[in-house]
Formats: sequence, C-alpha cells, structure tokens
Amino acid sequence: MAQGRGTSARPEDVRAAVLAIADWLRDPDNTEAPPKPLVAAAARACAHALEQGAPGHSVEVRVPPHVAIQCIEGPRHTRGTPPNVVELPPRSWLLLATGLASLEELCADGRGEASGSRAAEITRWMPIVPL
Repeated sequence: MAQGRGTSARPEDVRAAVLAIADWLRDPDNTEAPPKPLVAAAARACAHALEQGAPGHSVEVRVPPHVAIQCIEGPRHTRGTPPNVVELPPRSWLLLATGLASLEELCADGRGEASGSRAAEITRWMPIVPL
C-alpha cells in the first residue's frame, strides 16, 4: 500500500479524480466498477487531501490495497497496530470522502471498520469532495 507524507493533494486534482468515478459512486445499484487505476487515483487523492488537511499521527486511515495514511494531531504511533484505525474498502472510502455515506453507517452495515477512541474524528474533515 502506498504510504502518505510528502504527497501533494492539489484540490483541483483531487476533485478531478473523484469526478472521473462520480457516476459509479452515486449509483448504489451499479456493480460495474470503473477501471482500477481510476478508483486507485481517487482513493489516494482523497486520502492525501485528508492527510494534508488534518496533519498528525493519531489516526491511521487504510484503504487497501491503495493507500494508508496517518492524520490528526495527537500522540504518535510508532510500532505494532495503531490504537486508532479506520479501514475501508475503496468504494466505502470514496462514499465517505464524497459525503454520500457516513462513517457510522459504513461501519454499521459492515462496509468498513473504525477502532479506537479517536478514529471517528476523521469525519470532521468530511466530505473532502462533496458530490
């Protein structure tokens, strides 16, 4: 998985990456995913935008197999499993990042996981690209 830090997320690039797959995200019945490189680009762009907007190391956001970043000010995690983790498949991450789903609903129906007392804090920076 690509790690963050040092990757710039220009707002216009993030928006373009998301708009390239927006129809797929808006249609819950569309099971035909866009090409993997487009999904990967949008997932990475949104993750890096969160990383830039909420710098820090308290929460790890994982979107396997595309990206993992650390964000939000607070205690730094250095070894083993971080205490605050959000892990979402690409479509779920992009639904959250676009405001089409909440972290609470994604976790409640098994489309993602959030653990740790600070994991839900990422929602303060959502949506990254409103659709």
